[in-house]
Amino acid sequence: MSVLAAFAVPHPPIILPEVGHGEERKIIRTAEAYYEAMRRVAAIKPDTVVLISPHAHMYADYFHISPGKRAEGNMGVFHTPEVKITAEYDAEFVEKLTQLAETEKVPAGTLGERSKLLDHGTMVPLYFLNKVYTDYKLVRIGLSGLSPLVHYRLGQCIARTADELGRRTVIIASGDLSHRLRQDGPYGFAPEGPEFDGQIIKALEAGDFMKLLEFSPEFADAAGECGLRSFQIMAGALDKKAVTHELLSYEGPFGVGYCGAVFETKGNDESRNFGVQFEKCERKRIESLRENEDEYVRLARLSVETYIKTGRRADLPEWLTEEMKSRRAGTFVSLKKHGQLRGCIGTISPVTGSVAEEIMQNAVSSAVCDPRFEPVSEHELPELSYSVDVLGDTELISSPEQLDVKRYGVIVESGRKRGLLLPNLEGVDTVEEQISIAKKKAGISPDEKVVLRRFEVVRHK
Repeated sequence: MSVLAAFAVPHPPIILPEVGHGEERKIIRTAEAYYEAMRRVAAIKPDTVVLISPHAHMYADYFHISPGKRAEGNMGVFHTPEVKITAEYDAEFVEKLTQLAETEKVPAGTLGERSKLLDHGTMVPLYFLNKVYTDYKLVRIGLSGLSPLVHYRLGQCIARTADELGRRTVIIASGDLSHRLRQDGPYGFAPEGPEFDGQIIKALEAGDFMKLLEFSPEFADAAGECGLRSFQIMAGALDKKAVTHELLSYEGPFGVGYCGAVFETKGNDESRNFGVQFEKCERKRIESLRENEDEYVRLARLSVETYIKTGRRADLPEWLTEEMKSRRAGTFVSLKKHGQLRGCIGTISPVTGSVAEEIMQNAVSSAVCDPRFEPVSEHELPELSYSVDVLGDTELISSPEQLDVKRYGVIVESGRKRGLLLPNLEGVDTVEEQISIAKKKAGISPDEKVVLRRFEVVRHK
């Protein structure tokens, strides 16, 4: 047996009559779609339900799989503690999945559990499922900050686990869509919200899983999405499978998008190998970037590749421009992998003898010293893209009104604490956001007064 079907469902607590107190009638189509989806699960009679929840434990570089034999939770945080859900875990499936993930170098396992309680992203789907079917065991998985392709690969590991254990398995990918559909919604309105939902709905309705891998992190973040990575794992679990695809519902009266979709497997289809296709597209994109990179980016890449491959720092190459050899300036080097940040280290003012040396030092530091990430490994090098920011002189300013998020970077200072944010970053649209993020990076409290400095950069990518 293997993965027999997958279901994309939302998780609004208000859909439960005990929580909604009548408000649930505003999303009656979503409730009807839920009942239909769970009737189809019951018809399949799965041994194992793999439920992926954005509100389970989440780590930047790791997928948490809930350990143990059983778990429970209630909707007390939504003022209805009497609504309780219990679940029996499939411990054998979890153990096998963890082993397979390790073999495939997908960072997933049972470490890092902070609470055994079920989250609402898990409980809402189980509320509907348990009304029609209870003869199953659960595997509960959280998301990560890793790339779309790694989420897809985890889905492939899930499918292999089901195959090797002979489990009749269904996937429930729990996730809302945009949270920014209306000004009176939980996070206000953003034009990316309706656009994101429109693209997601079109992709799910057509069974176009490639599209699920192609959303840029910046666009998805601006839309305030919730379930995209759940859907990416779901897509991986259906890799190379012929599937039927049906959109059951979509609505968003509360400013949050809710959709229900069903995918049932109908044999194999080698052409639906979207992970492989996405990797090929990424390689072509990286090749195009490298064909057109300037000396600054070329130097950053040379520095990283030399250090990762040999353990030594590259020598200054002969093809440097005169400005790179003679000018001194602070620089920031950023690495990205599949569109997501993989490392960024820089200097506000120069600490070496030239821009070239500054780039080389910061490039290596970005690859191996950024505390947010594991050091870059050699097998990742073909997947990396680079950008280099060369900083101009800093200028003391008296007011945030003298900033422009597109033109100027900002430095905030309070005593010995200092934070910097570069200009023209995706997802940073206002001066207030720019200053707030810079304060957070420096460990400065939001209401603490700061000295402001601004600077311009020349960005090479």
